[in-house]
Amino acid sequence: MKVLIFGEQNSELQVLLDTHGFEVVESNPDVVISYGGDGALLKSEHAYPQIPKLLLRNSKICKLCSPLPNELVLEKIANGSYTIDEVWKIEGKFHDQTITALNDIVVHNADPRHAIRYHVWVNEKQVGDHVIGDGIVIANPLGSTGYYRSITHSFFEVGMGLAFNNSTETSDHMILQEDSSIRISIIRGPAFLYADNQIERIQLADHNEVLIKKSDTSARIIRV
Repeated sequence: MKVLIFGEQNSELQVLLDTHGFEVVESNPDVVISYGGDGALLKSEHAYPQIPKLLLRNSKICKLCSPLPNELVLEKIANGSYTIDEVWKIEGKFHDQTITALNDIVVHNADPRHAIRYHVWVNEKQVGDHVIGDGIVIANPLGSTGYYRSITHSFFEVGMGLAFNNSTETSDHMILQEDSSIRISIIRGPAFLYADNQIERIQLADHNEVLIKKSDTSARIIRV
């Protein structure tokens, strides 16, 4: 099996890979090894979308990593004792610009000193009146244990989650069907549209609208 290591290069990991018969390559891998924590998975999927990802722990914080030691994980992979989960992604679109996330799509105020005002529609039905706050987070089940959870103190396993970030009114979070479409119109910005922790971002001004929905693409995560 040809593997590409995404993360810190480590001689100990190289020895483990050699021991179990993996070939380390720099391009066209069968599998991308996400070597680090949860953030490494997000970055590796952005860099190498849809290629199967194998998470190996190189961080104390890796909720998605197997609790097994890396050596045992690699042994199971070499023996074919694994499955591949298909994880659906979320996309945010503004005009002809689209960003895709494995965890969540975020609309956030560009200036932390000033809240933004915005309207929200779910499946073209408006949710309440205009909202004033730092923004909004839309997550899939995988992403519900991240930013979404820090806002709502909850997570979910089915559907799409919508969380209002630091709004001035009491705005509860919502769990929607995964095929829902969410339209957000900025009344007063400026704001940014983000995907996961990617560097790329889309700037939003007054009267700009974004559409957020389930992507047609998915990530493939190896489980042992």
